[in-house]
Amino acid sequence: MERRNVPATFVWNPFRELARIEQELNKVFSELVPSGRTEVAQVQTWTPRVDVYEKDNKIVIEAEIPGAKKEDIEVKIRDNAVVIKGEVKKEEEKKEENYYRSERFYGVFERVIPLPAEVKAEEAKASFENGILKLEIPKATAEKEVKVEVQ
Repeated sequence: MERRNVPATFVWNPFRELARIEQELNKVFSELVPSGRTEVAQVQTWTPRVDVYEKDNKIVIEAEIPGAKKEDIEVKIRDNAVVIKGEVKKEEEKKEENYYRSERFYGVFERVIPLPAEVKAEEAKASFENGILKLEIPKATAEKEVKVEVQ
């Protein structure tokens, strides 16, 4: 049997492609933002980080929303999901200062969190303290087994 030199097959790597796209986007955005200033990029929509867990037969959601005021946060439960949205407003405009770095998030935010179980939405309670929104939603009780007579 004769052996032939077979060229190496190109293996597509989606992560390599994503890294290339990220580099291209960074290049485009760096050209849009004035040199040395990055707060323009931070004023866009952002997503709060969340923890979702179960405690005492309740679904608990804790969301980090630093700099927000409770009156600027809206929470809704619909279609078996929690929607958290609002806005973190920049307190004052500092036009004359030279920024070296601006990494804090400002502007509109929204997060949709699918619920892992059926809940009693009307019994939900929310609190906001030290930049953390805490939402507690009691789980719906499972229906008891019902025997159906076959006729």
